[in-house]
Amino acid sequence: MTPNLPDVQACSPDIKINLTRVGVQNVKKLVEVAREGGKRPVVLISDFHIFVDLPGDIKGANMSRNLEAIYEVLEEAVGTPTYDVEELCSEVAKRLLLRHAYATTAEVGMRSEYMLKRRTPVMRISCQEPATIFAEARAYQTPSADQRNGMRIKKVIGAEIVGMTTCPCAQELMREKALEELTKMGLSKENGNAFLDSIPLATHNQRGKGIISIEVEDDVKVPLDKIIGIIENSMSAKTYEILKRPDEAKIVEMAHKKPMFVEDCVREMAKRVVETFRDLPDDSIVTITQINEESIHQHDAVAERVASLGELRKELEEGNTLKAGVA
Repeated sequence: MTPNLPDVQACSPDIKINLTRVGVQNVKKLVEVAREGGKRPVVLISDFHIFVDLPGDIKGANMSRNLEAIYEVLEEAVGTPTYDVEELCSEVAKRLLLRHAYATTAEVGMRSEYMLKRRTPVMRISCQEPATIFAEARAYQTPSADQRNGMRIKKVIGAEIVGMTTCPCAQELMREKALEELTKMGLSKENGNAFLDSIPLATHNQRGKGIISIEVEDDVKVPLDKIIGIIENSMSAKTYEILKRPDEAKIVEMAHKKPMFVEDCVREMAKRVVETFRDLPDDSIVTITQINEESIHQHDAVAERVASLGELRKELEEGNTLKAGVA
């Protein structure tokens, strides 16, 4: 016979204050993500966080229910393919609200290491580059009849990719110095500029980290591979695990032909997000961040933009109209 054990969590606390989030984090799980076309699934080692809100008249949340929800969904995913990590988080968030009758909100997030397969630009050597992908879902109890099961769910999908950036300011200073020296050697200014246009000049560089997350309603799909592609192409150059001399020379040349401030990277990502996700609704929330580890300073340079997709579309449209008017 099972003893009748006291439920201490359900007791009334001495201090009756509502808590916004109660739960667990740094929960490590293996997640198997299916791929189209019969390809082998991707196995991710993921860190989860799982939270619910807690009313002031309950002493503690039942933490085991959070873990049970994750176990239950992941076990089902073994038999039913999971194609989107944000859908996995969404499903866990739904079940948390069902298990915690007192809760009005539930939040589930995961963060995983993901390997990008690349080939070097010249020698075409196959290599892998680590990336970070993350997803989150927030479920809200709602009395509205138009929400499924009395819930509204917002989900987030995003990625963090490392690349390389080069400084435009220092490069322009080096160009002025080089043009001055070429002029002293008898080369005309016109020919000097033509030479410098063909050979990119030295500048200091940074290891950059681009981050994009997009928040949408539960029924909206956001392809993760497109987010990764946007970040990769919004810096001066990609990074590669293996580089032979021809590849190294090509990467340096590419990066120095495309110098970018940290601000340039964020604006480039914003532009590409608008161009890539034409079908996403205007109320989708986009967060874009670039962090550059400076090579000639001990600080990092940071730029960020948080906006709805509608706001970004409007700004780019107004900018293009103004540009066309000036032209």
